[in-house]
Amino acid sequence: MATAKRKAPSGELNGKAKRQKEPEKDYCDVETVRLSNGEVVWPAPAEAIKNARAFLRECASAKAKTLIVPDKDADGLDAGVIIHRTLEALGLPVSLIEAHLVKKGSSIHDEDERRLMAEKGAKYIIVVDQGSRGGPPVVDDEEVKSLILDHHLSDEFPKNAKVVSACHYPPVATSALLTYEICKPLHGDIASKCAYMCAMGTHGDLGNTLKWKEPFPDMTATFKEYSKKAINDAVSMVNAPRRTAKFDVSSAWDALLASTCPKDLLSNPRLLDAREEINMEVEKHTHTPPKFSKDGKIAVLRINSAAQVHPVIATRWAGHLQSKALEIVMVANSGYLPGMVNFSCRIARCARNRDPPVNIISSLKAVAALDTTDLVARMGESFARGHKEASGGIIPTDEFEELMALMKVGEKPDPVPGEPMKVSPKKPAQKNNLMNYFGAKN
Repeated sequence: MATAKRKAPSGELNGKAKRQKEPEKDYCDVETVRLSNGEVVWPAPAEAIKNARAFLRECASAKAKTLIVPDKDADGLDAGVIIHRTLEALGLPVSLIEAHLVKKGSSIHDEDERRLMAEKGAKYIIVVDQGSRGGPPVVDDEEVKSLILDHHLSDEFPKNAKVVSACHYPPVATSALLTYEICKPLHGDIASKCAYMCAMGTHGDLGNTLKWKEPFPDMTATFKEYSKKAINDAVSMVNAPRRTAKFDVSSAWDALLASTCPKDLLSNPRLLDAREEINMEVEKHTHTPPKFSKDGKIAVLRINSAAQVHPVIATRWAGHLQSKALEIVMVANSGYLPGMVNFSCRIARCARNRDPPVNIISSLKAVAALDTTDLVARMGESFARGHKEASGGIIPTDEFEELMALMKVGEKPDPVPGEPMKVSPKKPAQKNNLMNYFGAKN
């Protein structure tokens, strides 16, 4: 009688248990901040949100000139247009609403930008998604009232401004999502007219694989009306002009302001041209080989481009590079601003579920702290800004080289104590050579 062959138990392969791949956590799978009564604090403290709504109502009823200062990316621009539409819906004439778009390489904290904003003569200024730090008022006129809506990590803000910051209330809302949640109750049309912009801004910052779980709003109806592909393609279109060497943010702002749905953006001639230009520039630089810090935690790619493609390339490489040590992918662009290095950092996909979690800002500051001179002061306020998961900076070229030296980029790692040295096996001598053919005797 034939003996039946024993089948390997499920999960075994060649005598070894098959390792189950740990599922990646979604952005919303985090512990939320709760009050003593159990109420979730999201997207920001209730009192701050209440004050922001009162500010917008006052702004509209005052019938005074209002300046919206949005950041240049999809998140900031979408948030700015949501505010624009909210003020319109509340009765503020369009002629009294103006946008101020910050120049390439500048920030709202620069004296030149503060002067330009003041010259607009607005009585109300709403700053969105610009990143925050302490300093003087948004403008020097004491009669001008300012509101700041942001989600970048900061506990310091310009003086005298009302502030709504989402940075300490996980899952941290993007600026577009924060703005949408603030504005939605102010008028019945906001939910229907601005939902696609909320989705665009959120996908622009958090990626297109995001699952809209609580406490994020239920966007089922939005994605039923507009496909996720249309939303994501529209994000790419809106981001393209500001990435070009021309830094044409105004084209993206105008296109968004005139749009009624994502499809309107997909056929815009200027946005199409900009996206083609950026796609070519990304392809030109994306194959740059990385070098690693001595500890293997940071991969650095150096490029030289007048276009803002370093964040795109960082995101791409972060999804592909893998190693046990790797935590951060940095793309440094020495061609974007004269005499400066603009760099973007992303957490490597292989490191997203590390415990403790990777914190890019803390990691960059830890490297800088190795310096025994005044490097931190010389790098200035634009070093290690943004988010724990997506950070970067703009620092002078010489200081960046010092930072690279502190990371020991390109140096071989030290041998691990106790581990034998790896010796490459000696290759056998080649038997077939010219002497076999021309030196052999008959």
